[in-house]
Amino acid sequence: MNEAELRRIIADVLEGNIERFEEIMRTYQKAILLYCYHMLGHYSEAEDSGQEVFLKAFRALGKYNPDIPFGAWLYTIAYNQCIDVLRKRKLTKYLRLLHRDERDNRQVDQQIEGKYLDEAVQQALSKLSIEERNLLILRCVEEMSYQEISLILHHSTPKLRKKYERSAKKFRRYYAYAKGEGSCEIRQGSGFEGTSS
Repeated sequence: MNEAELRRIIADVLEGNIERFEEIMRTYQKAILLYCYHMLGHYSEAEDSGQEVFLKAFRALGKYNPDIPFGAWLYTIAYNQCIDVLRKRKLTKYLRLLHRDERDNRQVDQQIEGKYLDEAVQQALSKLSIEERNLLILRCVEEMSYQEISLILHHSTPKLRKKYERSAKKFRRYYAYAKGEGSCEIRQGSGFEGTSS
């Protein structure tokens, strides 16, 4: 679906042709479901959250700012929905990602894939803040650019790069600790909250 088609569909929905919203759902449903799954770690919760994302998007469609890419707007709603679920659940579930050995000397975004289960990865990710996990998921699993992520997280691109580097470093250290290859000196929860850089 190109931008012109999307704008026409949005206009039609706002004019009362609500059936056209299904076209938007068909276009973005799989990506939003996978994103929710990576954030929540449960398929049933991801399905429920995905439906809630589209319901919220439908209700807020009149407030959508066309200067922002529609996908980024949807991911922002999805992020907030997942945060709500995680807060209600209070016990964050681990994400299914694969991290190859750091000795490969590759970038973290080449080392993380959302297809395999690795207990050490789960342990490492569980020690990161929600914001840190979200950044790693958007960058590594969803393969978004820093510019796209900045629209979702409302941070500047340089700030996101620094946070990504710090998050990736923490992840690698937690991962090495989980594999029994190092000591874990980083305190849990020292993530995005309250940082000023």
